[in-house]
Parts: sequence; structure tokens; C-alpha cells
Amino acid sequence: MFLVHDTESGALEVVDNEASLRSAHGAGTLASETLANLGVEAVVTGHCGPKAYRVLEAAGVAVYNTDLKTVAEALDALLAGTLEAASGANRQSGW
Repeated sequence: MFLVHDTESGALEVVDNEASLRSAHGAGTLASETLANLGVEAVVTGHCGPKAYRVLEAAGVAVYNTDLKTVAEALDALLAGTLEAASGANRQSGW
């Protein structure tokens, strides 16, 4: 699942990611395409592989990697401006 937060309205939407989970190959790419198609401007995640990063970067989506333990903590950090945008993938392909 993805949790999509609208920073202007504060609305939250849960988006299914089942198709990516069932994918034998390219799960990160498929997930990234789903997020780009939703029109998100940023993704906060623990890890982002090179293929997924390239899809997000091409779509103009900023990637923020964090090791914070909860979604609430990660969202608060993003909104506070304390997360640094990634400049590339933080995991190798196929990890």
C-alpha cells in the first residue's frame, strides 16, 4: 500500500500496490510508475533502487530516503523540511 498525503488539504489516500507485489520482475519500476501516474511530487521511502529512482526522477518526483520508524514520523520530517532529497538510488538493483 501507498499512503498519499495532500500537503495542501491534509487529505490522506491509501493506494493499493498489489500489482507491484505480485510482479516477478520490475516491482520497483511498476510501483514508481504508479506513483508518478498519481501525480505525486515526492516519495518518502526507506530504500529506492536504481530503476525505480530513474522512473521517479524522469517524472519529476523527488525521492527522500529515511530510516524513521513510522509513517507519521517520516511525514512530519518531510513537512518540517528536515529530510534531504536523494541524489540517486540507495540500493543496488535486485537487492
